[in-house]
Amino acid sequence: MTAKALLVLQDGTVFSGKPLGAPAHSHGEVVFSTAMTGYQEMLTDPSFAGQVLVLTYPLAGNYGINPEAVESKRIQVRGLVVHEACERPSHWQSEMTLHDYLASQDIPGIAGVDTRALTRRLRREGVTMGAITSDETAGEALARLRSLPGYGETDFVREVSTDKPYEWQPYPPLGVRLQPDTQRRHAASALRRIVVIDSGVKYNIMRLLAARGCRVTALPSHASADDVLSHKPDGVVFSPGPGDPAFLDYQVATVKQLIGRAPVLGICLGHQVLGRAFGARTFKLKFGHRGANHPVRDLETGRVHITAQNHGYAVDPDGLSADIEVSQVHLNDGTCEGLRHRTEPVISIQYHSEASPGPLDNVYVFDRFVQMMDGDR
Repeated sequence: MTAKALLVLQDGTVFSGKPLGAPAHSHGEVVFSTAMTGYQEMLTDPSFAGQVLVLTYPLAGNYGINPEAVESKRIQVRGLVVHEACERPSHWQSEMTLHDYLASQDIPGIAGVDTRALTRRLRREGVTMGAITSDETAGEALARLRSLPGYGETDFVREVSTDKPYEWQPYPPLGVRLQPDTQRRHAASALRRIVVIDSGVKYNIMRLLAARGCRVTALPSHASADDVLSHKPDGVVFSPGPGDPAFLDYQVATVKQLIGRAPVLGICLGHQVLGRAFGARTFKLKFGHRGANHPVRDLETGRVHITAQNHGYAVDPDGLSADIEVSQVHLNDGTCEGLRHRTEPVISIQYHSEASPGPLDNVYVFDRFVQMMDGDR
């Protein structure tokens, strides 16, 4: 392993540090998250596909890697930037270091970076493309970076969505493994049938639905309304995911055909898709919302929820049809955080209710969705 690694931004700015993870090079949109914990969940969150993740909290890896605490089948980030990576983690469930985890999946990272200075730059100038390298000069990395397409030019949902339908198997508490016959009994006892449109669904969405008596089937992101309805769902969830919702007109068409035929919940990217289906446009935020402490106000009750968020685009409610209303707003910048249909069982939220920052904050959304399926709006 070489002794030096570089993070090169598209404007030519260079941050140097030590190699972390795989001795390779990669590129992506450089974004930051202010969450103090949860680095493993962030690494495996499909909403980070195509991005280089900067952790603002100065220490990462101190509680190691637990192979069951993941949100998808692989690491999704293109690279990781930290100030300090712990080499001797301490946790009873840890099986490897952060460095070994990244290396095992060929993901490069860089440690020893002044992440505070980098974050201030991203806040001031906006997110930008960047390259991590340990085998190129800064000039070579910059030339490579400038020859590649930008983040907003790719439909990353197609990269992270499932290729074929599958049924979620009930997920037991950490460290407990259910036998196949037990899994079948749990599935058979489920009271409601849910279809999840997988744009980059996190496992905890399906865990929380299963815990509420739901039998969950995930369908590919391009599933049609007929595909969805063939499963006779009691409810449909449009999942979170990466990238620009403007690429997802095929999902917008599906939403329009499902309204009035099944209760619908949209989360994060799913919220943006619902917004577009009801006439709103979406736009890119300067540096996005990524972290676990974002305040959101419910306009009906006045209650403020502390939320976990991970998105770079937002809904502009000005074009919304009269059938739908803004239900929640972000207190930091006033952006739309929730939508509610006036007559149909359709709701959406911009934040990640499954991320459990509290750890039970905002799982009420799933309870409300179940109530909608049961006919209580």
